[in-house]
Amino acid sequence: MSTKKNSYSQIRSLLPNRVLGAAAVGAMVLLSGCATQQTTSNDQASLDELFVSLSATDNQRYRTQSDPLGAYLKNRAQSDIYLAERQEQPSTSDFAEAALDFLGTKYRYGGSVPETGFDCSGLVGYAAEKSLGLKLPRQSVEIAKEGESVRRSELQKGDLVFFNTRGTRFSHVGIYIGNNKFVHAPRTGAVVRVEDMSVSYWTKRYNGARRLTASN
Repeated sequence: MSTKKNSYSQIRSLLPNRVLGAAAVGAMVLLSGCATQQTTSNDQASLDELFVSLSATDNQRYRTQSDPLGAYLKNRAQSDIYLAERQEQPSTSDFAEAALDFLGTKYRYGGSVPETGFDCSGLVGYAAEKSLGLKLPRQSVEIAKEGESVRRSELQKGDLVFFNTRGTRFSHVGIYIGNNKFVHAPRTGAVVRVEDMSVSYWTKRYNGARRLTASN
């Protein structure tokens, strides 16, 4: 009898908790006739078969399980790729989209927040900080020194476009959104809106473009 008890102890030590739980339930069912009833030889044989069957199944699972370290490294690599994609550096396209969120916001000279209104450089500065993490100078003429110069034929969504609207270079700035369109805060009495750079007014006053890079 001591040999069989030792065998059961060894089997139990190999089984996970959920398997032991299932075995316990099976044992309770077999013994549920009376709390003080002794197990019969048939009951004992059923328990023997149960433990042997469960042990074989569990051992087979252990034999076929992938290497734990390899599985961990594989899962870790997949997690790192996922996090890298989630934390991907924002693009100038995000910059343009951020500005478009404020279409209809009223113009206010010196304004730099949507609650009170924007002027041209205020809109650009606010959108750049929110989308690219950049703190730009307050005046458009100073913003024109940021980033890198871009030819008009190479404009991309999110590039800054500059115009001479007050008799001085770079006195007005907007954000290019593609197809010769740009978003900007134009003047007192107007709202943030999209306009066409190909109309004569803007074509005559176009001063150049700059491309920003997101902050790290």
